[in-house]
Amino acid sequence: MGEPQHLTIDQLRQRRGQLVDVRSPSEFEKGHWPGAINIPLFSDEERAEVGTSYKQQGRLPAIHLGLSITGPKLSTLAREMERLRDLGTPRFYCWRGGMRSASMAWLASQIDLTPTLLIGGYKAYRRWAQDQFDLTWPLRLMGGRTGTGKTDLLLALQQRGVAVVDLEGLAHHRGSSFGGLGLPPQPSSEHYENRLAECLDQHRQAGAEAIWLEAESIQVGRCRIPKALFDQMQQAPVLEIHRDLKERVNQLVEVYGHQGGAALAHATERISRRLGPQRTKEALEAIAREDWASACRATLDYYDRCYDHELARSPRRDGIYLSGLSADEAAQNLIDRGFVEIPD
Repeated sequence: MGEPQHLTIDQLRQRRGQLVDVRSPSEFEKGHWPGAINIPLFSDEERAEVGTSYKQQGRLPAIHLGLSITGPKLSTLAREMERLRDLGTPRFYCWRGGMRSASMAWLASQIDLTPTLLIGGYKAYRRWAQDQFDLTWPLRLMGGRTGTGKTDLLLALQQRGVAVVDLEGLAHHRGSSFGGLGLPPQPSSEHYENRLAECLDQHRQAGAEAIWLEAESIQVGRCRIPKALFDQMQQAPVLEIHRDLKERVNQLVEVYGHQGGAALAHATERISRRLGPQRTKEALEAIAREDWASACRATLDYYDRCYDHELARSPRRDGIYLSGLSADEAAQNLIDRGFVEIPD
């Protein structure tokens, strides 16, 4: 049987094999190393019980309680780990790199796996993730008013090999009151940071000389862009996309028109104080009669003013008119005209 290796975060990142987070389900849900699966040693309730025992009775009683909880389920846990056999050397971590991951690694070794353990656990991973935002990144921003198709354009560039960080895709949110409609639940801000850190590191490893992001406010739904990264975004050059109003409205209708009147009305009511009574009334009446285009026009003035205010802070800005072009055509246009470079 293989003996577990204890590795630092940098060493473990160089290894291949399934990441296994052995913390409780709620800890995992709050934030984890992207790509990890959760095989918890304790349930949330069991973890709370052991923690209470530790605080009230001390370390040894808590260990004995933990052993009494885990003993009956060792066979089940071992069967769960069997699925790791063909995925390379499993990489285990818990909160601090302590008893939970060591126990699971011991069990893995009993079924002839050769596990590795993260020194410092998830806390070490979080330090690594947060440190990424203090590094200097070669950021370029894609700007443009609501409905100019910035995300689709960035994704089309990504398909051509351009380094892109999809801030909205990672957050499962499009950034407005309507931005969560039709999308999966958002990750926590903590897990959003983890996703961003991994994406940035991937581009660093590939030697990207420019990394493109959408010009966003610091809040993407409930997810928050780390301040150190957002500060760099504020200083990055912006390429502003311009499209005709009709195209913008059509784009928004395509994205939101199938979300249903109730959801659209609720999202409109959330910003009613900022829209003002007249525009709110116009939007809600248009939604009631399923006139999605008129509903979009009633809210666009508000979003345009917000966007223009944010973009005014940019120190460097170029603009390009892309009306009449699909996302793929627009991406190729930007490359052909030298606004965006494809890496060698």
